Amino acid sequence: MLKNIDNNDFNSEIKEGLVLVDFYADWCGPCRMQSPIVEELSNEVKDLKVIKVNVDEREDIAKTYGIMSIPTLILFKDGQIEKKQIGFSSKEVLLRWFN
Repeated sequence: MLKNIDNNDFNSEIKEGLVLVDFYADWCGPCRMQSPIVEELSNEVKDLKVIKVNVDEREDIAKTYGIMSIPTLILFKDGQIEKKQIGFSSKEVLLRWFN
């Protein structure tokens, strides 16, 4: 499942299960390259929720998680950070997160 966070409660979205959060901006070239890979993962990885957070629109969330560079991907498990990847990542690299 792929979800774009706007005014929803971020904490309630990440509190249960495996959640991949993609911090991005519309103007970011590497983010545009990362986006289709993240979308594929949302369809292929069982029991994975994927949330996209536009850092220009949700500066509060980006600041909370210390997002200084984009794209940044954070994998949460039951509300806790499991892994963090800064910069573009291939699908193969990201699939290793789940195996």
